[in-house]
Amino acid sequence: MKFFKWTLLLFSYSVLSGACSSESNEPDIDETTISISAPSVSNVTEDRATIIATITTNTPSAILKKGICYDTQSNPTISNRTIEMSSAGLSLNLTITELEPETKYYAKAFATVANGNPVYSTEISFTTAARSITSELDKYIAPSYPDDYTSIADWSNRSQWNLANVHDPSIVLAEDGYYYMYQTDASYGNAHEYGGHFHCRRSKDLVNWEYMGGTMNSLPGWVIPKLNEIRKAMGLNEVQPAINTFGYWAPCVRKVRNGLYRMYYSIVCPGLLNGENTWGERAFIGMMENTDPANNGGWEDKGYVITNASDKELNFNVKPDDWTNCYYKWNAIDPSYIIDKDGKHYLVYGSWHSGIAALEVDAATGKPLNTLPKPWGTEEDIAPYGQLLVTRQIGNRWQASEGPEIIYNPNTGYYYLFMAYDALDVPYNTRVCRSQSILGPYLGIDGTDLTRFGGEMLPIVTHPYKFSNSNGWVGIAHCAIFDDGNGNWYYASQGRLPKDIPGINASNAVMMGHVRSIKWTSTGWPVVMPERYGAVPQLPITEDELTGSWEHIDLSYSYGKQKTSNTMTLSADHKVTDGSWKGATWNYDADNQRITFSNGVEVCLQREVDWEASPRTHTIVYAGYTNSKTYWGKKKK
Repeated sequence: MKFFKWTLLLFSYSVLSGACSSESNEPDIDETTISISAPSVSNVTEDRATIIATITTNTPSAILKKGICYDTQSNPTISNRTIEMSSAGLSLNLTITELEPETKYYAKAFATVANGNPVYSTEISFTTAARSITSELDKYIAPSYPDDYTSIADWSNRSQWNLANVHDPSIVLAEDGYYYMYQTDASYGNAHEYGGHFHCRRSKDLVNWEYMGGTMNSLPGWVIPKLNEIRKAMGLNEVQPAINTFGYWAPCVRKVRNGLYRMYYSIVCPGLLNGENTWGERAFIGMMENTDPANNGGWEDKGYVITNASDKELNFNVKPDDWTNCYYKWNAIDPSYIIDKDGKHYLVYGSWHSGIAALEVDAATGKPLNTLPKPWGTEEDIAPYGQLLVTRQIGNRWQASEGPEIIYNPNTGYYYLFMAYDALDVPYNTRVCRSQSILGPYLGIDGTDLTRFGGEMLPIVTHPYKFSNSNGWVGIAHCAIFDDGNGNWYYASQGRLPKDIPGINASNAVMMGHVRSIKWTSTGWPVVMPERYGAVPQLPITEDELTGSWEHIDLSYSYGKQKTSNTMTLSADHKVTDGSWKGATWNYDADNQRITFSNGVEVCLQREVDWEASPRTHTIVYAGYTNSKTYWGKKKK
């Protein structure tokens, strides 16, 4: 064993107690010697290693600090990372933690004394083990909040809500690293009525959410005057609706640039246009701005943006049950906002009626780029109110589609328009289409031109479903689509419990916020994972993990029906040996985490929470499309 010797001259001084200056004496000179043995390393794992060394000295009391210094570069010193031994004694036995797997480290033992340079041992090196899937996943703790949150649903328990009482969420990633979520005024038992409007919560990890309260204290002062201004111009009487009868729906929040955030929101006016047996009153889209969403009270209202537009001139006495012949062409609710790849700003909006419209807005103000005419007239008169993007049925204003959400994915070069279909209580489901131009034409996965001819939008992204050992979820739509800036995309919406669950009063009014990961198919279509996001470690999925039994769901469209699972089994020799695809073969692309089946179906894989397990744990899920069908699956434990 080699030793290194170090000699230090120590000087002793006497200090006059209580004096402002001291008088030095002749120093006493002692020789202190320190030797440190070459370290040895043991118990090396993927994230830790134990290092042992021995210090030899004739003056133990002279040592101030002792320990191990280490780095990924050779010749570490105490200016790099260190771990110290605080206990007495000269034998070092220290475990370094939080190391990176499959990484080479260099380490030395050290000791320091007063007024002297540190003493080091010889250098050793070691390499940590490869990441262990088992150990990493075994450490994982799944979210524990209940799906039935009725016991904490009231306003007094709002600090415990997490993702309880969420409806029509909009999510933005802010400069401070938080995701901020805003929503429609809707909650179990109308708990939100006490706290203003367009409620906010935030999260750093998309799992744990902090409730922050309403962003708008009361009905904006411009709403009723604007309503009566339009009514007067239409020859209608002025109205003074009660403040608590207005609807506050579907905000959309976007970061415009550093230090500027915009929220477009819907205000739905109560009443009828011209008394009994006439069509309903209009809605407005307004806009607020904030420099920092952490300042939840800092939203400044910027006022009116747009309202419903009618191509029926002043023939507003359409009966309220004449659905297909509605008075309005465009319904001014459900805004979505996008800055396109060329830097132009667009407001995309609409619900039922004639479909979804796009309107260019001024980048500086967020208001319409061009002055809008009166919101009634001929079709040509109201053309400035927007250009049609998609419609479910040409010529039918009872569309059963709403809640547009538009994004651009630079990795695929497409704009994606997500839509909510059907009634929101149980049947609600999500669809998506895409276009290489912001203004279309938008095509479904089956090639249907939804801009020029209309039609059923495919693929289906979410749909009422049920895995075993659970009540499942329904009403999963009106989504937010957002990314983390690193290529990871997410889907968020409410999910409702089914109707008439024993022991839960009004169970279908339970609305839990769902956040789910999005993966992308080899042809550039987004698939939403069947289990909610739970921050499961995304370690590589190996082929041997895929063999065994899966819960498989054909998620294809069936109005209001909860799609249930059956068992599908994959064998190690790449065959499907049980289930609806029995007889097919399968191949795994480990680099992209996709399985391709011989029946033409490609599915994307992800590690996610098994929310139906007790206790909850992690599993592997899949989602995939054909041109007419959607499939979800979950690996059985």
